[in-house]
Amino acid sequence: MNGEEIKSKQKEYVLQSWSKQGNLNPIAVEKAEGIYFYDYDGKKYTDMSSQLVNLNVGFGNKDIGDAIKEQVDKFCFVGPSYAAESRSALAEKIIGLLPEEFGKVFFTNAGADANENAIKIARLYTGRKKVFSRYRSYHGSSFGAGNLTGEPRRYPLEPGIPGFVKFFDPYIYREPIEFKSEEEATKYYLTKLREQIIYEGPDSVAAIVMETITGSNGIIIPPKGYLPGVRKICDEFGIVMICDEVMAGWCRTGKMFAFQNFDVVPDLVTFAKGVTCGYVPLGGVCVSSKIASYFDEHLLSCGLTYSGHPLACAAGVACVDYYSKADICGNVNKVGKVLGEILEELKIKHACVGDVRYIGLFSCVELVRDKATKEALVEYGKDPEGRMSKIIGMLKAKGFMTYSHENMVFICPPLIITEEQLREEMIKMDEVLSVVDAEMI
Repeated sequence: MNGEEIKSKQKEYVLQSWSKQGNLNPIAVEKAEGIYFYDYDGKKYTDMSSQLVNLNVGFGNKDIGDAIKEQVDKFCFVGPSYAAESRSALAEKIIGLLPEEFGKVFFTNAGADANENAIKIARLYTGRKKVFSRYRSYHGSSFGAGNLTGEPRRYPLEPGIPGFVKFFDPYIYREPIEFKSEEEATKYYLTKLREQIIYEGPDSVAAIVMETITGSNGIIIPPKGYLPGVRKICDEFGIVMICDEVMAGWCRTGKMFAFQNFDVVPDLVTFAKGVTCGYVPLGGVCVSSKIASYFDEHLLSCGLTYSGHPLACAAGVACVDYYSKADICGNVNKVGKVLGEILEELKIKHACVGDVRYIGLFSCVELVRDKATKEALVEYGKDPEGRMSKIIGMLKAKGFMTYSHENMVFICPPLIITEEQLREEMIKMDEVLSVVDAEMI
């Protein structure tokens, strides 16, 4: 098929996620390599969002491709109750990357069911039912993960599952309180969280679930002391601390896992995306030895046909090895420093840029109508003029491919990007923001 035929059949037969179906115009991709992909007309696009913040090592990684081919020649699948080399090897590698408190991995198919099973493990372990999560969060669109989610994508699932309780993120930029320091903000948010737990009944709370760094709801980086403070609250009340690292894990922040930036050790860590970079779907839950040992004598009532799929785990072994072999964290820290400098320059230069937030190669630009009042360029779900779509369209026309959410544009490129490539692409962002300054605010 040619590009137009592929596009036509996709529009006719495929329901596309998070979209009104009538006006879709998907790019038909013919080939891809590194941080670039190409349509059937030969146009080159730069993947500045790592697809869905998962394609960390880019397209066409030979190490991962070869590992998949080798596993295909052995066997593609054997059930979770059998011992498979790739499954065992990947679990051992993952535990080896974590603090010594961790002991085992429960494999899933993706991030949503990783979070589903983390909730179940916490409930089974504690015998409690309530689960706290944050309003500005996205944990998946399946029923449990969707109820865990705080942002409006949870609405179609409501009324939802009883026992899910929401609290507010430490979103200092949007907080009407003027804090003197990050530490003062931390004290405020932790005090409110602890108070809410007391009013919900501490003995009923199984877990607190947080994206270590809030992802698609704004790259909200916790202030100093916040995560250790949550850890202290969890310890006080016997609550399981769960860090969702589906998006922030696997070198994205310059550490193998994002929580390693914050002097804290959670009880459970969920992962997906960057463990195989999408070459084969895979997710999982890293479980502390203390919790894992509980299930030596108690039934682990969790099960998936494809848990630890051998083909996916083979891809995962190669991917995890590649992170070390290519010093991906080193590149993220080097190029991420440049990205931060560029973003700060854009914030000063452009009237439409209210804030920039970044850690490693995990960043966003928050767009405003007025810097003084912080009035958002658009409100969530209220963009009748299609401003954000126009901005993403202008970037797309320049070959800069990313996505937006609310009033934010995300820059989360593959972790193999070079400084030269980054600077070349960020010129395009600068040019588009100049148009936004002149025409949209």
